[in-house]
Amino acid sequence: MNLPNKITVSRILLIPLFLVLMLVPFNWGDIQFLGSTIPTSHFLGALLFIIASITDWIDGYLARKYDLITNLGKFLDPLADKLLVSAALIVLVEMQFAPSWIVIIIISREFAVTGLRLILAGSGEVVAANMLGKIKTWAQIVAVSALLLYNAPFEVIGFPFAKIALWVAMIFTIWSGYDYFAKNRDVFKNSK
Repeated sequence: MNLPNKITVSRILLIPLFLVLMLVPFNWGDIQFLGSTIPTSHFLGALLFIIASITDWIDGYLARKYDLITNLGKFLDPLADKLLVSAALIVLVEMQFAPSWIVIIIISREFAVTGLRLILAGSGEVVAANMLGKIKTWAQIVAVSALLLYNAPFEVIGFPFAKIALWVAMIFTIWSGYDYFAKNRDVFKNSK
């Protein structure tokens, strides 16, 4: 397994630690962060989520720079993103920071596109993430990060940046999902 793929796997392995920090009721007190009061464990969980998200850029950069792009990487990278973001979104629903219906739309799109990728893989085609899919991923990461950080620093001025970012992420999620299916609609033409 090459270095970019190892970095991708590390992103997946950080998810359980993120979940523990966000869901176990540690009594570590609160911290003040850019005008928001955040439980220390949630702040650490948010930082872990952000670090894990940055590895998405790092593994892609290394794979392209050193010509280490593999089918395993094309499969694992979007899967790691989906697992990380889905875990965070479900945590945000439990914290009542994100509406469940938006999270259901986002996760449903992820399942649908993963299913499409599996169908295409069955015919020998591996579909790498396109630019719209990458924008969707980063929109989701920005929204989740803002929500995990309790809308800091925008909370000070009462601007709902985190909620707006979640709506933007949902719009890009729907748009990129439509784009994947529209570009690959031929796979369904011979279905009976």
